[in-house]
Amino acid sequence: MKQYLVVTAAALAAAGSADAGGVERSAQSVAILFEQGRYAELSFGRFAPDVSGVSPLAPGSSSGDMAGDYNSWSLGYKMDIGDRVDFAMILDEPIGANVNYAAGTGYPAGGSVAELTSSALTALLRYQFENNVSVYGGLRYQTVHGDVALTGGYTLQTNHDSEVGYVVGVAWEKPEIAARVALTYNSAITHSLESVELGTSTAGFDTEVPQSVNLEFQTGIAKDTLLFGSIRWVDWTSFIINPPLYDLGSPLPLVDYAKDRTTYNLGIGRRINANWAGAVTIGYEKADGAPTGNLGPSDGFKSIGLAATYTLDNMKITGGVRYVDIGDATTNAPVSGAFTDNSGVGVGIKIGYTF
Repeated sequence: MKQYLVVTAAALAAAGSADAGGVERSAQSVAILFEQGRYAELSFGRFAPDVSGVSPLAPGSSSGDMAGDYNSWSLGYKMDIGDRVDFAMILDEPIGANVNYAAGTGYPAGGSVAELTSSALTALLRYQFENNVSVYGGLRYQTVHGDVALTGGYTLQTNHDSEVGYVVGVAWEKPEIAARVALTYNSAITHSLESVELGTSTAGFDTEVPQSVNLEFQTGIAKDTLLFGSIRWVDWTSFIINPPLYDLGSPLPLVDYAKDRTTYNLGIGRRINANWAGAVTIGYEKADGAPTGNLGPSDGFKSIGLAATYTLDNMKITGGVRYVDIGDATTNAPVSGAFTDNSGVGVGIKIGYTF
């Protein structure tokens, strides 16, 4: 059943983000802590969304495909420290956005572009008790940066701001049936960003990358068959981008969310032979029905994914593909666009090596 541990993580993560919460790029899994011995992994994914809408303010116009393709990546390393302590480091991209409304289409937001980038280095320690229970925790060092240029002339550039948050969790395992449940809390991280708006340095503003709770689980349900999944809650109502000059000229923040989001993933993995295993996954995030910001016009999603893992000696290679039905959304005034019938496809690969 060890082979399934990589299928569990990779089938959910390697095929790219499903746009959970609109700007999420990483589900912040701690699965690497439970790999055996000294272990390293590299993941790379690409997600290609097709998101477009129309506005009643400009009948017959279309936004065009305003959500650019993007890459996601992560690096991880895990090692044992004695019999009961494990150490892991994870480098990934927690949040991101790549928005580009085509110019010249007549759509009110035409020509608007925005980019949000981030990176995070997380260090974790895990201590195993004799009763199959373990506790873990650590620190996350996170950096964010943003650039915005809107129709009408508004521009924003921020510095690269780095801040520290923390991670704590508890897990239970029953190795004889490949069962594991891990509950993880990720703290909020508040960034104090320096801002240049309309080419002029302004007072700056704070943005909180929100707290989250992850429940990851797996269990054998039959010979060579594993059920696995996750439930992830994110406090997205705390994520607000509202620079000083923009705040003076607009009744609404540049970016905000009306409700928090809970994302569900469920999958079944099966070993085919000594070298091959496969998995199928489904994902769901409920639409909340509230208007969204024009930089993230989506509301919930449904997804289905397929993954296969090939094991050769100490190396495991997983490839995955995921189709995402992106939820319909109505954007906030002053544009008030209606975005429907959108979707995306993600592909990814993860390579893991045990030393």
